[in-house]
Amino acid sequence: MKVTINDVAARAGVSIKTVSRVINNEPSVRPSTRERVMQAVQALNYRPNLAARNLAGTHSYSIALIYDNPNAYYVIDMQNGILEACRERGYELLIHPGSGRRENIHEELRKLIEQSRVAGLVLTPPFSETREVIDTLKSLDVEFVRIISSEGCGQGEENCIAIDDETAAFTITQHLLQLGHRQIAYLGGGAEHLSTLSRLAGYKKALQKAGLPFTEEQVIEGEYSFDSGVAGATALLHSVTPPTAIFAGNDEMAAGALFAARMLNIEVPQQLSIAGFEDSPFSRQTWPKLTTAHQPNEDIARRAAELLLERIQCRGGQEKEQLNGVKSDSNYRSFTPSLIVRESSGPVVEKAYNPQT
Repeated sequence: MKVTINDVAARAGVSIKTVSRVINNEPSVRPSTRERVMQAVQALNYRPNLAARNLAGTHSYSIALIYDNPNAYYVIDMQNGILEACRERGYELLIHPGSGRRENIHEELRKLIEQSRVAGLVLTPPFSETREVIDTLKSLDVEFVRIISSEGCGQGEENCIAIDDETAAFTITQHLLQLGHRQIAYLGGGAEHLSTLSRLAGYKKALQKAGLPFTEEQVIEGEYSFDSGVAGATALLHSVTPPTAIFAGNDEMAAGALFAARMLNIEVPQQLSIAGFEDSPFSRQTWPKLTTAHQPNEDIARRAAELLLERIQCRGGQEKEQLNGVKSDSNYRSFTPSLIVRESSGPVVEKAYNPQT
């Protein structure tokens, strides 16, 4: 027979209302009572009905992940990280894909919140960077956390998980420079992503520090996809002054650049070095494996969900010190992707391949 809340209350010797308060992490329960109830929950292997909890009161026990990213690995990592935090705190996850280029996306999210009664949202780029979306969520008085490039997180904002894309891109470009490369191209994602601009800024800064000029011809804007990497790299490698190294805005684009090099019989890294960004499975499934920047997306997502749940529960009256394992310091909310050197990058050669000859 299915264990009910009545069974838990009877075993713990408390009222059904007290069991509900413990399960919902409400603060107005004595520690000794909370412990007795939780012992009964574990002994009976009781599993609360989250749907019933959502319908029974004004508090929702579900949060939403909002994303627009063609990289399936990125989405899976985000989902897994958020689910881990949700399971620890008895919440459910609603996954909502959308298009950041859609003009009425903020109205779409308004309907989602009103119809699904989610307690909060985790926003990934470009939604986390879209002013209309932010203003709409504020007007609805709903909690949200933004996963966003550091440049987009204003001073004093406490609902951001910041990614230092610029520093990571600087480090990757500097790595290529240290290998002797002077003709380094950049393949960027869509301009609607702040990460594209931040990674481009890091690339420019590294060139400037090395005393090298920045030229627009060495930069191609595309999308964070394999096909975009193929098209961008093909154009670069057919230019009058082809690069000896390509830094791509993510690993999918870098894998596309590697494919383009293969189609032109260019050896990597002997004639062309290629680096990506994020350290997705793409970076380890290519040959040679890609030099990249490790971005722990699952950990980033988990922290974003923990921060969101902290804000939701604090709004409900719980003090921060009562929340299980949630940290609020600024270091906990900031990530700098780290350089991983693999076989796709190597020293520059005197006579690089040139399709023009």
